[in-house]
Amino acid sequence: MSFTGNENHTISLLDAGDLTANYRTSHPTAVKGFFYGKTAISDILEQGDCVGIRIYFGEDSLGNPQLVICGVLANEDDIDDGVLAELGMPCPTRCGSANALNS
Repeated sequence: MSFTGNENHTISLLDAGDLTANYRTSHPTAVKGFFYGKTAISDILEQGDCVGIRIYFGEDSLGNPQLVICGVLANEDDIDDGVLAELGMPCPTRCGSANALNS
């Protein structure tokens, strides 16, 4: 099997809100999400044969959650020798206005 980059990942705001609410209920003091700038995501997606991204869960040296983002090829392999992103800006404290995804 292979990726095309056109896989459907669409979800309604109602369903997405339910998923994030379930997480917040189970983990009331945990980070809710991370912000990554457009340039970081574009730089990953613009690599050669990249068809999408993969997001790995990580943890920094202080035990704080982190995400590591890499590009992925059609054969499902990570682009591990290219552009990677991490050090997202956590919510909280960088959450923006309250909405169905964060409140």
